[in-house]
Order: sequence, then C-alpha cells, then structure tokens
Amino acid sequence: MKEVSTKIRELRIEKDLTLKEISEKTGLSVSFLSQVERASSSIAITSLKKIADALEVPITSFFEDFSNENFQVKKEEQKPFKLEGSSVTYTRLGGEFSGRSIEPMLVTFPPGPTPEKTFSHPGEEFYYVLEGELIFEVDGKEYVIKHGDSIHFPSTLSHSMRNPLEVDTKVLSIVTPVIF
Repeated sequence: MKEVSTKIRELRIEKDLTLKEISEKTGLSVSFLSQVERASSSIAITSLKKIADALEVPITSFFEDFSNENFQVKKEEQKPFKLEGSSVTYTRLGGEFSGRSIEPMLVTFPPGPTPEKTFSHPGEEFYYVLEGELIFEVDGKEYVIKHGDSIHFPSTLSHSMRNPLEVDTKVLSIVTPVIF
C-alpha cells in the first residue's frame, strides 16, 4: 500500500519529526522506517499502530478517509482493505467517535498461514468464526476454532493464526485497543 507509506512520510514531515525521533518513540529501527516510507518494506499492523501513536494520529489516518458521523455503519459504507504484505482483508464495522475502546471488524483469512508471524501486544482479542475454520496458537497452545466457535484471549500472550482450509474463513473480530 504505497498510499500508507506516503501518508506516514507526509505526517512525519508535517509534525517536523525525523526518522530517528520516530525510531526512538516506536522502538523500530531507522532503516526499517525508511524502507516503510519508501514502500520497499511491508509493515505489520502492530508496527503501524506504533507509528500512529508516535505521530499522535489514529491508525485510520493512513487509509482512505473513513468517517461516520452516526453510530450506524451501513453495509455500503464498509470499505474492505488490506495491509501491505498481508493477504488478510479487514472491514471496519465500528463507528467513529471520541473515546472508542474496541475495534469491531469483519476479517477474511485466505487459505494458509498469515504472513505476519507471532504477535504480542497490549489489549484483548475476540474472534467468532462466521464461515470456515481458524487454528490459533495462543501462548504455545493450539486451538481449532470452527464455524460458530469463538476464542477470547489477552493480546499480551504470544499468538498467531492460520486458515487450514482451501477456502476463505470469515470471522467477526473485536479487539482492544482501537487500532484503525
């Protein structure tokens, strides 16, 4: 997503910050941040969240403008998107208002492992499988979550997920903190 890389650079310059200052705030290396800004490296959602926090903007600032003056989000207003280097499709389902603490999304996982390896970050994650099946590994233990099943865990535990099927898996995901 070249647009994301361009927006990161624009916001950094607008806020008169150097790559070194962003590196110090995020814990990400200057060389990695430079590659991200040039769109020569993909970025995990957790790293993008760190950059958003360092720039003091919501993570949605990096994507197509999405604002909802109402609490309702109609189907035609839902805009699916992918993060660079990821095959997972995200669709934000929540409204835009100050003080939001959860991020509800429809997430579509294509067959196979997700490109991002293992995650660990502040917050909580909840997934409800609408179609298909996902295999979660949480804190070293494997969970097979099938259609109608759910899983809820602290995001601080090491976790990863993959779709073992030959078809897409769709889940309702609710995570904290707000990431988009």
